[in-house]
Parts: sequence; C-alpha cells; structure tokens
Amino acid sequence: MLTVSDQVLQSWQHNANLWIDAVRNGAIESRRQVTDQAILLALLARQPERVLDLGCGEGWLLRALADRGIDAVGVDGDATLVEAAHTAGSPAVHLASYQQLADDAVDIGCGYDLVCANFALLQQDIIPLLSAMNRRLQPGGTLVIQTLHPWAVAAGDYQDGWREESFSGFGGNWQPMPWYFRTLSSWLNALQIAGFSLLELHEPQHPQNPAPQSLLLIAQRT
Repeated sequence: MLTVSDQVLQSWQHNANLWIDAVRNGAIESRRQVTDQAILLALLARQPERVLDLGCGEGWLLRALADRGIDAVGVDGDATLVEAAHTAGSPAVHLASYQQLADDAVDIGCGYDLVCANFALLQQDIIPLLSAMNRRLQPGGTLVIQTLHPWAVAAGDYQDGWREESFSGFGGNWQPMPWYFRTLSSWLNALQIAGFSLLELHEPQHPQNPAPQSLLLIAQRT
C-alpha cells in the first residue's frame, strides 16, 4: 500500500504535464494576479546573490531570477518537471525527493543566501527537510515560504491534518493530490524547531478581494 507521501509524488508524476501547461498558460488566476509576483518581490527584496528553489516545478521562478542576474538553482522530485525546467533554459536543476534532501543524500550545493519554497511544502513532517535547508544556507541566510493561507482554506476545520486537492476547477484528467494542512502556529513552530527565527509575515491580497491569497513567511537561519 502506498504511503500518503508516495501518493503525493504519484499525483505529481501523473499531473506534471497538465501542471506545466497550467503554469505557462497563466491558467491559475491567483498565481497570475497575486502570488507569483508576491514571491518574486519577497525574494528580490532580500537582494540574494544565490538562491535555491525547493520544489521548483517547471522552473518559472528560476527563469525570473536568472533574468535579474541572480544565480538560481532548483530541485524537484518529479523527473518530468525537472526536464521541463532544463528545456526552458535552467540547467542547474536537480532531481531529488524531499526524503533524500532531508537525509543530505543528494549534493545540491550549499552556501545559499536564500532558500525558497513556493507552494511546495505539502508533506506532514517538514521539520527534517527545513533543518536540511538550514544547513544549506550561509550564516544569517533566509528562508522564504509561500503557502496557502490556513485561515482562508480551513473551511471550518482549523486543525492540522491531511486534505485533498481535487483540481476540480482545472480542465483535464487531473489526479487528486493529498496535502497536509497546518495551522499558523504549526508553521511557526516548525520554523523554530528547524532553527529559524521569523522576520516577516505577509498576507498577499488582490486589491478587489479582501481574502488573503496566500501566506508568506520570511525567516532567518539562527
């Protein structure tokens, strides 16, 4: 029987080409209007010279950073997404599972100014992974996480636990994906345990929508 973590990876393997099309064609309204710009501006504000994009997908953020003269390295667990990033012009992209990263089993470099995870932390136990990313950073380096805002997606059930993304608003044959919901306090506790201190918290919004579109956490290696 597949573990939930295996199911997450399996869904990405099934959905990879659909995801590439959705991202590159601007099919996800919240990304197009708010969250893509929010993560990019958050990274640029830190003025990093070298960035690791954790869960880089098809590489749009790597390309955006490279266009601005930033050395951007990516890592993802799905081979189709890694190949798409390579083909689109991002040579420094590694194929590795989050377990391999947590175990330091894959050489993805170190001494980064900044590690980012843009809607990429879907597993239950993220502390070993965050701790491994801490070790990849320079002293005083920064971790930037963008994720679904827990208050916006709780749907009356505000407690940690597995949820399912059905992709019902997307066209095509998507496979449902499990993802782990965590409260705001759980996010902050995970950062602290992994050796980070919170610097900033942002709640990106669309000017015509009062609901936050995401949660942005900016933390520093302690």
